[in-house]
Amino acid sequence: MTRFAGLFMKMLAAMAVVFMTAWASLAAYWSDIHNPTLRTIFAAAIVLATVLTFACIRRKGVALVAYLAAWSLFTLWWSSIAPSGDRNWQQDVAVLPYAEISGDTVTVRNIRDFVYRSETEYQPRYYDKTFDLNKLDSVDLIAVYWMGDAIAHVMMSFGFAGQDYLCLSIETRKEQGEEYSSLKGFFKQYEQIYVAADERDVIRLRTDYRNPREDVYLYRTRMPPENARKLFLEYMKTINSLRDKPEFYNTLTTNCTTNVVRHFRAFGGRLRYNWKILLSGYMPLYAYEIGGLDDSLPFEELKARSYINPKAQAVGDAPDFSARIRD
Repeated sequence: MTRFAGLFMKMLAAMAVVFMTAWASLAAYWSDIHNPTLRTIFAAAIVLATVLTFACIRRKGVALVAYLAAWSLFTLWWSSIAPSGDRNWQQDVAVLPYAEISGDTVTVRNIRDFVYRSETEYQPRYYDKTFDLNKLDSVDLIAVYWMGDAIAHVMMSFGFAGQDYLCLSIETRKEQGEEYSSLKGFFKQYEQIYVAADERDVIRLRTDYRNPREDVYLYRTRMPPENARKLFLEYMKTINSLRDKPEFYNTLTTNCTTNVVRHFRAFGGRLRYNWKILLSGYMPLYAYEIGGLDDSLPFEELKARSYINPKAQAVGDAPDFSARIRD
């Protein structure tokens, strides 16, 4: 048993070293070193140094200590890479929203309302709007699917007296010519942006203009008005914070679902981290299971009724778009 335990611990240590080396090599390759050749050499050198350390130092305990010391120095350097608010941004994420809060009124600046001809061809358009928190009477969860049931982009939309709606989407702030990669999202490749948008923009972009088109579901939540107000203000606080102090997006820890949970937890909301949050496509099911959605129907029937692509495509750019997709 003692030999087995020792062998098991060695296997765990070896797996940890392999994982840590892979992470460090990829982090170096996608670091902020501008010269791609230097980045490639740095990434390869990390792997080579790891192999040589354990091959040349006979006492594996000493080799492990030396490796951990070097890895710690690398992570200190890595942690010094800071996000920036000044890059050559793609036009759809170039303008940051911000909020001015005065008592029960919130004025949101730079609400995106693009006029699209295709996913990449559009007329930029923004507006400002003042919302009365006393009229905040609905919060909707919008889930967008493009690659199966497990992965979705989640947005929250706030309704005011059934007339005005503000959709908030947590996204990567990409630079010109930059494509999204889930793997690169682990390595400080993207800053984070909260897009404050008209629903006609963020929903029709996905139902009408992306190729292939994406499947959009709109779920009406049962959130009490007091919690809706608190959640909305948490979003506004973060929007203003990102304007003053940029933050990195992370595929696992700071994305469109984990940040929603963080905002709920900030005021004592019921959402908790679990596998249905990490596999974001199941977040609506999780909300259903904790009583956040209408549970008078089986979930699959509720999901079918929440599918809004046909309505969004039929309504088009109508001024009452938000009301009609909720009919």
